[in-house]
Amino acid sequence: MRIGSIDVTPPVILAPMAGVTNAPFRRLCREFGAGLYVSEMIGARGLIEGNEKTLALARFDADEVPRSIQLYGTDPGAIGEAVAFLVADREVDHIDMNFGCPMGKVTRHGGGAALPWKLGLFRSIVRSAVSNAGQVPVTVKFRKGIDDRHLTYIETGLIAEEEGVAAVALHARTAEQLYSGKADWTAIRALKKAVKGIPVLGNGDIWTAWDAIEMMARTGVDGVVVGRGCLGRPWLFRDLAEAFAGREPPSAPDLGEVGRIMVRHAELLVDHFGEKMGMNLFRKHPSWYLKGFPAGPTLRDSLGRVASLDELQVLVDKLDPDIPFPDIAHRMVRGHSHGPRRVRLPQGFLQDRQTTGLVPESAVPVSGG
Repeated sequence: MRIGSIDVTPPVILAPMAGVTNAPFRRLCREFGAGLYVSEMIGARGLIEGNEKTLALARFDADEVPRSIQLYGTDPGAIGEAVAFLVADREVDHIDMNFGCPMGKVTRHGGGAALPWKLGLFRSIVRSAVSNAGQVPVTVKFRKGIDDRHLTYIETGLIAEEEGVAAVALHARTAEQLYSGKADWTAIRALKKAVKGIPVLGNGDIWTAWDAIEMMARTGVDGVVVGRGCLGRPWLFRDLAEAFAGREPPSAPDLGEVGRIMVRHAELLVDHFGEKMGMNLFRKHPSWYLKGFPAGPTLRDSLGRVASLDELQVLVDKLDPDIPFPDIAHRMVRGHSHGPRRVRLPQGFLQDRQTTGLVPESAVPVSGG
C-alpha cells in the first residue's frame, strides 16, 4: 500500500492514542515490525501558539522515518498554519487529520467525531491541510458518525477524496458508541465501495494478526489501523508482518519475555523523557502487559506505582518467566472500553450541515478516536 510517496509494507498503521503513542512506544513497535507509526494527536492551535506541551508531543526520534503525526483542529486557518509549520520545521513525512475523537470535551465544541456533520467546515479544513502540505501526504481518520441517526462516513470519505487526501481510515463505531460493542465492518466495506481512487483503511476490533487478514478479506480495504490491540502487546506488529507475508506468526511470548519487553519499554521512556516523567508514563502499561497472567494483585499494584528502572527490574524478577501467554489474553480488551453515551454537542449543532463558519477550538484532545 502506498500513501502518497510512502510505501507502507505491510499495510498496517499504528493508531494515535493519547498518552501512549509517544516516540518511545513508536520505537518499540518499530523494533517488532514495519508499518506506519503515527504520533499522539496534537492540537493545531497549541502548535501555532508555541505551547510547550504541544511542541513536546510533536517530537520525533532523530532516526524515526517516516515521521507521522496526527493533527486536530476546528479552524481551517489554524490547521493550515499548523500543517505548514510541521512540514517546514518538523520535516514530517505524513499528516493524519483527526475527525474520530468521541470525547465530550471535544465534541461539545463541534470537534472530533462531530465535525464531519458540518460538511462545509469539514471540506474547508481538509482543503486547508492539503493545500499547505505540499508533497507531504495528508490522510483523514473518522468514525461512522455521531450516532446511528446521524451517519456521515460515506460523505466524509468522498469529500476527503475530492479534496486530495492520500487515504482515509474509518473507525467503524459511532461517537455515541465510544469504544463499546463491536466494530461494524460492513460500514468499512461500504466505504471501500464508495471511495475508489485512494486507499481505504479499516479500524476496529483487530486483536490478532488474523483479525487483520479477515477484515481485509471481508471488506476489501487496502490496509488496517491498529489501536487498543497493541496495548501491552507491541509484538502484534511482528505477528501482522508474518501474517501478511503468508506465514504463521510465532507463539506469543512467555511471561519472562513479556517482562523483558516491559523493561525495554521503560528504558526507552526514561531515555526520552527522563526517569521521573518516563516512569510516570510507564505506570499505565503493566496492567496491559500482564492482562490474563496470574501475576497477583500485590505485584500488579507495585508495578502500577513503580518509580525507577531499578525498582522495575526487581519487580519483573519476581514474575515466573516460564508461564506461557494465556490464550484468553489475546482478545481481552485493553484501554478504553466505556460507552455507549450520548454525544455532547453545541446547542443547535444538528440543525445546519452546510455552515463554513468556525467552530470554537476545544481543549487539548484526550483520545485519537
